[in-house]
Formats: sequence, structure tokens, C-alpha cells
Amino acid sequence: MPLRGIRGAIDVARNSRAEILRATDRLLRAMVRENRVRPASVAAAIFSLTPDLDAEFPAIAARRLGWADVPLLCCAELPVPGAMRRVVRVLLLVNTRTPPGRIRHQYLGKTPRLRPDLNSGKEKR
Repeated sequence: MPLRGIRGAIDVARNSRAEILRATDRLLRAMVRENRVRPASVAAAIFSLTPDLDAEFPAIAARRLGWADVPLLCCAELPVPGAMRRVVRVLLLVNTRTPPGRIRHQYLGKTPRLRPDLNSGKEKR
């Protein structure tokens, strides 16, 4: 089965443990729902945070969803001048037969501007 990447991002209101986990949970649930991802098909997940977010590891949100056997990695985004602040990004690597053009990347909150080519601009609630 092909391995595909599903991208996502969400902005976080403030640098707190609760906010990082809440936002990451919301993003992961949207990515899974919109792409009909089964937890067993997730090969790995990579999380990145902008340098102004350091209160918690976003991977904890995935563990709370029951992803005990999924390899998870957290890292920091480059501190590029002018880049959007307080953003959690996720790259899910998923075994799926869904063609690349049918993957529904999720950019929630204020993040659709990061990748307007991958997001219709309409946030799913």
C-alpha cells in the first residue's frame, strides 16, 4: 500500500501546556476525520512547533488518542523572520490507497494562509 503524507497546521492562542494539547488534539482529529484515517494505518507522525511554543510536546495529544504504537517525533521550526507565530504543524505518514490529489490537508484557525494551495480556506468545525 502506498505511503502518503497528510499536512496540517493550527495556531495556538498562547504558550501553555493546555493550549498546545487542545489545539493539537483538534488538528489531529480533523486530519483523521477528513481523510478517514484508521490509527493502524498511521506509519509515523512528525510535529513541529514555532520557536515561541515550548510549554509541551504536541505528540502527547496523539498518545492520548491511543496512538501507542505510532512513532512520533517533535521538533522546532526554523526561526524565520516574519513567519507566523504560535503554530503547531503535523505531517502524518499514512498507508493509504487514497491518491495524492484526494488527500484533504487541514489548515485550521489562522493557518490557511500558510498553504492556500492545499486548503480551500473553509475551516471544518
